[in-house]
Amino acid sequence: MIDAYYRVNQINKNHRGFTLIEMMIVVAIIGILAAIAYPSYQSYVIKSKRTDMMSEMQNIASIIESRKLAQGNYSNALITGLDGDYPKQGSALYNVTFTPATLTSKWKITAETINNTQVDGDGDLTFDYQTVKCRDSVCGTGNEWNE
Repeated sequence: MIDAYYRVNQINKNHRGFTLIEMMIVVAIIGILAAIAYPSYQSYVIKSKRTDMMSEMQNIASIIESRKLAQGNYSNALITGLDGDYPKQGSALYNVTFTPATLTSKWKITAETINNTQVDGDGDLTFDYQTVKCRDSVCGTGNEWNE
């Protein structure tokens, strides 16, 4: 009889669940990892949105130049439908404008971040006829947008 009691207690001791303290430690570790990972994820998302807008600005520049070749000269007709908020689908993050007011061969595309959006404060982007790219005051023909 004592031998059977001993076996039942031994089995119960070997098949215990997790204690509350052990579960709290696991939750704390997951919380710390999430707190570290979230800011990195946010900066990755913002950089991804910026890259999408850079690509869109290069597409706009190609459209301007192809329309100019078809039309034969620079005019505001070249930029019809190309300005406004981007991306065109989903939440708008950038507002695209062109300078000078009357389009000439020395055009510049500006994508200004929209206030209170995910990219607000990331810096305005510009792209010009010489393929000079700027993000705020940092300009060049390389990866200046990605810095």
